[in-house]
Amino acid sequence: MSATNPQNCLRTGQTTCHDEVGRELTCAGSGQDAEFQAGAPWPAPRFEPREEIVLDRLTGLVWTRNANLPGWPMFWDEALDFVAAMNRDRALGFTDWRLPNRRELRSLVSHQTKKPALPLGHPFVNVVESWYWTSTSAAIRPAHAWYVHMAGARMFYGAKDQSYLVWPVRGAGDGLLPATGQISCFDSLGRKIACAGSGQDAETTTGRAWPQSRFSVAGEVVIDHLTGLGWRRDASLTAAAVSWREALAAVAQLNGAGSAGFWRLPNINELESLVDCERYGPALPDGHLFENVRAFYWSSTTSVFEPDWAWALYLEKGAIGVGGKGGRHFFVWPVSTPRCA
Repeated sequence: MSATNPQNCLRTGQTTCHDEVGRELTCAGSGQDAEFQAGAPWPAPRFEPREEIVLDRLTGLVWTRNANLPGWPMFWDEALDFVAAMNRDRALGFTDWRLPNRRELRSLVSHQTKKPALPLGHPFVNVVESWYWTSTSAAIRPAHAWYVHMAGARMFYGAKDQSYLVWPVRGAGDGLLPATGQISCFDSLGRKIACAGSGQDAETTTGRAWPQSRFSVAGEVVIDHLTGLGWRRDASLTAAAVSWREALAAVAQLNGAGSAGFWRLPNINELESLVDCERYGPALPDGHLFENVRAFYWSSTTSVFEPDWAWALYLEKGAIGVGGKGGRHFFVWPVSTPRCA
């Protein structure tokens, strides 16, 4: 496999390992996220305050320092209109503010913290431990849009006629974050509309562009040329859903069985990188080369909100949630080296 650009994946920030009942343990040999800490290293300091704006030196994105600039929750259409008004008014001196797409908003999250799930020492003010809108519609239900919860980092979708919070962003980033794949725009009733002037994800299409041929096969591995990650072509290592400990053990056994390369249980950001926000059932890019794709997958990332739970990808929808480590809830999809490191 070709070498991986170290800037192609987003590190989760997780630095501790936990067993199935939530007790902290030594990371060496655990197979967990914090053992590998895969992804682009976070700069120190990560954030650079500039009066009322903050530069994220990891992604290159610029955020309002006030994480609740409107002061109240808004419908999705109102959120898009609020950001458009910021640009008309040259708010904070700029005219290129936007509602962040789901990958941009998730890029702020640290999986080592909770309430809020932001990196320690962040300079933001008025962070509300609740749901924040993104500009990305939910393909599975276009009258809904994706949102992220800043207390614990969950990502799901909510009806566009419900009220959630707004955190504007600007800047093109530095190429760390891939585009979401969304190419369609929808109104609050889920009807497809023209993207021009909408302020939606599919209009701005920010993020690293996808290669024309995103995937290729090398033996038992499918290489994702967007991230450089190698995935097992058979996307179901186990015949049935397993517990988190069983998932880690299955990957360890795969490595011990003479399988080519070094396999890991992917962290939650690596799993999310597979999602195409234009699609659902599964939320994978059209023409993907995987076999035996399942609806739910374990990650190697513990939920520090409740350390006896771990993060999982709900691939039918493209959502990010959690599951109790002791239950046989999800399937196993190993990722291989070369890895984002």
